[in-house]
Amino acid sequence: MHSWYSIFPKSPWLSIYAWVVFCILPFFYILRSASPMGLLIGFTLLVFFFLSYYFSVKSDSGLMYMWISFEIVITVLMTLLFGYVYLSIFIAFFIGNIRNPVGFFIIYGLHIAILIGAVVAGFFIEIKLFLPQIHFIILAIIGVVLLPFNLYNRQKRDRLQDQLVHARQRISELTIVQERERIARDLHDTLGQKLSMIGLKSDLAVRLMDRDIESAKAEIHDIRQISSTALKEVRVLVSGMRRVKLKDELVRVEQLLKAAEIEIEHEGDPNFPDMSPIVENVLVMCLKEAINNVVKHSYAKHCCIVFERTEKEFRIIVKDNGIGIAKNGVNLPGNGLDGMEERLEFVNGKLSISSQEGTQLKITVPAVLKQIKEG
Repeated sequence: MHSWYSIFPKSPWLSIYAWVVFCILPFFYILRSASPMGLLIGFTLLVFFFLSYYFSVKSDSGLMYMWISFEIVITVLMTLLFGYVYLSIFIAFFIGNIRNPVGFFIIYGLHIAILIGAVVAGFFIEIKLFLPQIHFIILAIIGVVLLPFNLYNRQKRDRLQDQLVHARQRISELTIVQERERIARDLHDTLGQKLSMIGLKSDLAVRLMDRDIESAKAEIHDIRQISSTALKEVRVLVSGMRRVKLKDELVRVEQLLKAAEIEIEHEGDPNFPDMSPIVENVLVMCLKEAINNVVKHSYAKHCCIVFERTEKEFRIIVKDNGIGIAKNGVNLPGNGLDGMEERLEFVNGKLSISSQEGTQLKITVPAVLKQIKEG
């Protein structure tokens, strides 16, 4: 799940420059003060503001509201003493990341009312500090009004997206468990009795080998017939397995990436006609996990999925232009790479990862695993 709070939005570079400006700009307003006492008060207020901002990020919900109150008080003092109202942008950004709806609306309303009151009071106290920057003050107030709602809705959408991904994963896991149980029951019903019979007839053939060779041959012939019948039944069972198609999963993948506002393109044909149901199910699960990683961890804007069929292997490549994976995913917890490798190991496949200008996952499975009916 995503952390409910992050210092910078998902598109960081322009935001970082904006925050740097907002951090430096108050010093310009403070330095306009001619008196040493004004400088001391201004720098002290800034130090207390950023300390309060830091502690509000690190605090629990109860203490968080106390630190936000300190920030609002400091913003009012900076507004009245130096005409600097733009610290309110920091507070607005933080308010937008409050998860509790009641706490959000209370702090949001108080912040706007106090800020507008401080600006109006500032015009009456010393109009020359505010009149030259009236247009910037109006823009700041509009930002204070709109920014928290934008961030609050984005956080809500991200939480819903995480819940959707988690629900999809849970459904997939339950589907796998249900399918395994069904296969186990079918295999037990299909092979249990016949394997027991093969074991009994094998023991009988061994005992008859020294004293009645013809009877022993007859038992061995029966064993061969029973094993042939069992093999045919297994072929029927496997051919009737519930098969998840790559092309169907690709449709769901496109929907998930579009919901996450990630541009998607795919190359190649996801239809591999000579692939066994087991291999295709494994590749579907690996593709699902790879796309979940892109949505949850990459911060990418573009994702490309490539389907390739060579003479020796099936290959799926998932490429994104996100932040990459440190050390190519080594010792990285919680991203499902271990689970993908375990699934691929079951069908002699392999997973390779490269992280350069984004992340590339290459999933390969040998093409020798074809339908059992061809064996």
